[in-house]
Amino acid sequence: MDQPLTAIRDHLVRALDWEDAHATFDRAVDGLAENLRGATPAGFEHSPWQLLEHLRLAQEDILDFCVNERYEHTKAWPEDYWPRNPAPPDADAWATSVESFARDREAMKRLAREADLTATVPTGKKGQTHLRAILLVIDHTAYHVGQLVAVRRAVGAW
Repeated sequence: MDQPLTAIRDHLVRALDWEDAHATFDRAVDGLAENLRGATPAGFEHSPWQLLEHLRLAQEDILDFCVNERYEHTKAWPEDYWPRNPAPPDADAWATSVESFARDREAMKRLAREADLTATVPTGKKGQTHLRAILLVIDHTAYHVGQLVAVRRAVGAW
């Protein structure tokens, strides 16, 4: 593999985790007290739980889009990408969601390392490349992690 392409792949992998200019996903979800996970402070539309689940659901869908040759987009926007309830359904849901997000993030890193970045994803339209999908996950995660940090600050947990 040529050196510039390796450098690009390495950068994408780092960007899926990065903290150069922002908090990481891992830091944003770590240590939040169970009683604050469903909190929706004044001026905020979503609770930490809703943000976490939205991040997980969106990343999971983008990953499936990238790797599943039989992918069909069946989810409705926005209802299938945001949990209705502000609080997790049970005590284990938070950890399960965090673990699922981390597992899919690792799969996105593998995609960044191994896929033809300029190839159209199997069921994608023109321009819907693996590179576009990876950049979408990076951008989307950074945006909503920022919101998660803001909500945590508003409830005094940052």
